[in-house]
Formats: sequence, structure tokens, C-alpha cells
Amino acid sequence: MAGQAVAEKQVMVVGIDDSERSTYALEWTLDHFFAPCASDHPFKLVLVHSKPTPFSAIGLAGPGAAEVLPLVEADLKKIAARVVEKARELCSTKSVQDVIVEVVEGDARNVLCEAVEKHHASILVVGSHGYGAIKRAVLGSVSDYCAHHAHCTVMIVKRPKIKH
Repeated sequence: MAGQAVAEKQVMVVGIDDSERSTYALEWTLDHFFAPCASDHPFKLVLVHSKPTPFSAIGLAGPGAAEVLPLVEADLKKIAARVVEKARELCSTKSVQDVIVEVVEGDARNVLCEAVEKHHASILVVGSHGYGAIKRAVLGSVSDYCAHHAHCTVMIVKRPKIKH
């Protein structure tokens, strides 16, 4: 990179999954940070999808788990491929071509925080699943976890409530 006097762009990591809220968060981010800037985007965009392990997807491994695992793994790979394809299409429709997309196996909370470290991200964007208090207490909120553990600014994108 000879003669590069241009400052390195800051990195923005966006967590993506197969939910509508994730798609909304990515679209909102593209509209607010990338689309207005034509080709001179302020951030380098890294999209990260965490693919659950087959074991975590089926729960405890009991009798017959060995036969089921390859099917579960194939299913998780299909979902990951769909998530990536949809995200790339969305970026493309917003004229954002320069994007890195990663699929990393593991729990979304750890995967996203590790991606922040790996890419030296200055901001992490996650969607809000809008779980109720009980479901959030049981499942644990990815956005809550990242807000407390990621070593960067964390932006949680919420869908506006529909007014009736």
C-alpha cells in the first residue's frame, strides 16, 4: 500500500441472522451511514452471522443424536447461506459493494464480541429482538450482552412500534 496517506477507515461490525429485525437493523444502518455517502463511506463494513453448533441447535445429545447431527448441520449451513445472500443483496441494492461477510460458528454473543476485537471495530450494530422480560431472562439478550462486553460503541437498532 505505497503512498497511502488516506487514514484507515473505522470498522463497523453488523450482526446478522435470519430474523426480520436483523434485516431491519442492516437496512437502517445502510440507509443512515452508507447510502448518503455515495462511494465515500465513513466505515468499512463487516457483516457477521453466528451459526449455532449442531449440538446447541438440538440441545442435549441423546440416543440417535449422531444420526441427526449431519442433517442439523446441513440445515444450519443452508440458513447461513440464505442469511449471507440476503445481506449481500440488501447491500447491493443500497450500492454498498465493499463489504466483508463472515459466518462464524458459535454463540452470537461471543461471536460478535470476538469480531469486534478481530477487526478493531469502533462500532457494533445489532438488532433488537424485542423479547419480553421472561424470554430475555431465559435466553439472554445478545444486545444486552454485547452492550456490556464489546470493547466499542454498541448501537441497538429497534423497529418502530406500529401505531394502530
